[in-house]
Amino acid sequence: MDANLRDHWLTCDDDALLADCEFDTYRASGPGGQKRNKTSSAVRLRHRPSGLIVIAEESRSQRENKARAIRRLRRAIALAVRQPVGPHWQVTPRVRGYLTASGRINISPRNPDYPAVVAAILDVSAAFHGRIRDAAEQFGITTAQLSRFITDDGKLLAAVNEIRRAAGARPLTP
Repeated sequence: MDANLRDHWLTCDDDALLADCEFDTYRASGPGGQKRNKTSSAVRLRHRPSGLIVIAEESRSQRENKARAIRRLRRAIALAVRQPVGPHWQVTPRVRGYLTASGRINISPRNPDYPAVVAAILDVSAAFHGRIRDAAEQFGITTAQLSRFITDDGKLLAAVNEIRRAAGARPLTP
């Protein structure tokens, strides 16, 4: 798989991302009354190139569930698909916009660019075998701030800890 595809999947519009997916609807079980049991509002996306599968079934609206599934797919891609970091790697302008002069990462998980920031952190963490100090230096932020950003997101923390485990390092703790 071409590593540049990952960045395309994270930044393209929803229709372009959906073009790479198998889209299924089904009836979700659970609470919600008769309407929930009669309509196929739950959504499952299978991203063919990466093999990732996400679902959304919280809402009785198929449109809302589709939007949730697309957001979840972008996040799943960011967490699962790595792009190699070479010796001349630089922070992309998209990610740089969320790095403050005081050495922080300032982005909400609801921001559409959040998956791109997560992907960059994981790419750099993987390149440095999970060494947070070295990764923070690449971003020009403090080690404490990168550590805090990672530990504030359970799935990001699990991904970084998997990188650290593979390198023989102790896991980060929240």
